[in-house]
Amino acid sequence: MTTHIFIDGGVGTTGLEIGERLAGRPELTLIALDEKDRKNASARRDALNGADIVLLCLPDDAAREAVALIDNDRTRVIDASTAHRVTDGWTYGFPELEPGHREKLAHSRFVANPGCWPTGFLALVRPLTLAGLLPAEWPVTVSGASGYSGGGKSMIAEFEGSDGAPTAFRAYGLNLAHKHVPEMTRYSGLVHPPIFAPAVANVHRGMVVEVPLQLRAMPGRPSVASLHEALTAAYADSPIVTVVPLEESAGMTHLRVEHVGATDRLTLFVFGNEDSGQVRLAAALDNLGKGAAGAAVQNLNILAGLPETSGLRL
Repeated sequence: MTTHIFIDGGVGTTGLEIGERLAGRPELTLIALDEKDRKNASARRDALNGADIVLLCLPDDAAREAVALIDNDRTRVIDASTAHRVTDGWTYGFPELEPGHREKLAHSRFVANPGCWPTGFLALVRPLTLAGLLPAEWPVTVSGASGYSGGGKSMIAEFEGSDGAPTAFRAYGLNLAHKHVPEMTRYSGLVHPPIFAPAVANVHRGMVVEVPLQLRAMPGRPSVASLHEALTAAYADSPIVTVVPLEESAGMTHLRVEHVGATDRLTLFVFGNEDSGQVRLAAALDNLGKGAAGAAVQNLNILAGLPETSGLRL
């Protein structure tokens, strides 16, 4: 018996990546619509209700509409949009978030896939708030750079157009009210929203997310080693998340946006200076991998009771 899957929005950037990860898997049966039926409400309703698990790769309003078209109590949903990430009744789709969260996901009907930036941020911050090393009221900043594919087809066209890339590096989210901030705040254990300073770089895919901390100013003056120990313990059994040893990080002189390549891996670093009491926490991931399609497929595997890494690029 196979699990029936429908990707609503399967021709978009994330949908195509998901489809590649699901192709050739005999334990899954993909429900496909003809091109003429992709925007036909009746055909979509039939596909949505005929699936065991639906993956939504749609704009927010269209994702809400798709959920409203499901009129049974059986179909399970993984939404890759931002529409339901802080909505009550939806489980946040970051299995590594905290102990017991993977089991909660396995029994959930509605799952909200995380954003790519929050994935890197939460992977770095949540273990530290849980361990009491990072106070809940501490002012936190998160920054970094992402590949332009994170902006979807319109940004891809902008950067790959015949006139050439519009820039090498572009900061955005300058109003300090980016749509990722609510999920960063809610699931990190922080009381106050972090200052989020994202940027897009002239590279197709990949990203680095950074969280700098002034350890000497924090209660208890936690050491660089204690932060690294907390992260290492949190992901000790993960087949996807890797924490680079301190001695290896200490020997690095740079960290590239493309560090993990086109994979579904998430790699964490602790770059610290015990003398100055400063640290730069960093996460490297593919914005289309663990930041989007890879995360969705990982969640699908968990919901379907399949090996968690099936179909992933590791």
